[in-house]
Amino acid sequence: MDKQLLFEFLDGCGLGVVSTLGADGAPQAALVGIAVTPELEIVFDTVEKSRKFANIARDPRVAFAIGWQGEITVQYEGVARQISSTELGAYHEAYFRKFTDGPARLKWEGITYYVVGPKWIRYSNYNQSPPEIVELKF
Repeated sequence: MDKQLLFEFLDGCGLGVVSTLGADGAPQAALVGIAVTPELEIVFDTVEKSRKFANIARDPRVAFAIGWQGEITVQYEGVARQISSTELGAYHEAYFRKFTDGPARLKWEGITYYVVGPKWIRYSNYNQSPPEIVELKF
């Protein structure tokens, strides 16, 4: 599994479950729309009133589960950072290519964007025997 093939798999997925830690340390998960860059960064948006916004402000470590059609999945751990609308640039391009309604959401009150840099990724393909399992550390 090379980086390009992993990018193509992630790019083909439009949704991921992001996990964050609540104020009491309990895990919290949410389904979010995701876009990915060739550097395997994940871009997603949320609103400031969401639990994940408060959780990431307190602890930027996040985890994702991505890809649940068939038996190919990615587990992804990284660190999220909020990006301003002036910083979006290539991130906007990746996100709006995936979500054509994204520009309209820029008008939403409290909309914010995050980019997550990978720290650890596990790709698992159980559609073959033996399964292909590849781990990457960054």
